[in-house]
Amino acid sequence: MALLEVRDLSIQFGGLKALDGFTLSLDEGEMVGLIGPNGAGKTTVFNLITGVYRPSRGEIRFRGRSLVGLRPNQIVRLGIARTFQNIRLFKGLSVVDNVRAALFSQTGYGLLPALVGGGRTAGEEARVYWRAMEMLRLFELEEVAAEPAGSLPYGAQRRLEMARALASGPRLLLLDEPAAGMNPTEADRLMELIRWVHRHFGVAIVLIEHQMRVVMRLCPRIVVLDFGQVIAQGSPEAVRQDPRVLEAYLGKGVAVT
Repeated sequence: MALLEVRDLSIQFGGLKALDGFTLSLDEGEMVGLIGPNGAGKTTVFNLITGVYRPSRGEIRFRGRSLVGLRPNQIVRLGIARTFQNIRLFKGLSVVDNVRAALFSQTGYGLLPALVGGGRTAGEEARVYWRAMEMLRLFELEEVAAEPAGSLPYGAQRRLEMARALASGPRLLLLDEPAAGMNPTEADRLMELIRWVHRHFGVAIVLIEHQMRVVMRLCPRIVVLDFGQVIAQGSPEAVRQDPRVLEAYLGKGVAVT
């Protein structure tokens, strides 16, 4: 059984069909790239999988269970986490509290007991704190744990966002343009980080990325969207040579490197 099965997924906003018949099967531990021009429907796919949108048609199954109609927090508990094209940290909170926020859904009590405190929650709060610190250590952020998240350099904020997403222990990680705004040197470091995350956590990854160099070097399989429809998929080499990709995504006569 595939980890994720997306079949005939479609959604429209008013008269605009943002996604039309999108299908994807993803195995445990697989890494797949999702590319396409601006407005092709890539982030819409992520929003549908994570419950931000409800599809007009189609099915989304994760580990055999339908996700359609579930709330985003329920989907996180099932084992799917994501990052965003525009970093969405709690910038006024400390670095460690950003990760603790992601771990809150795993505690055995509600918000009121957490605020009031006391012996019933003290042990669980300690566990959450040390788990958060362990994630920061893995991402080389332990030394800035007490700093406001918004004060970190851009690359460190990206690492924190990834640490927060992985703190919930997902089986599937959705990365939405993690290299956005990075120069080539920063992008190279990011690629090494993603490879390490994939290997260390054993998590399946779907990667949206506009930097072709990044997605072509990271992903053994690539799916290409244009106007909400899949126009090509396969290995980086196959996608690189597909005339539909060259025309629709890059323009005629342009090679992918």
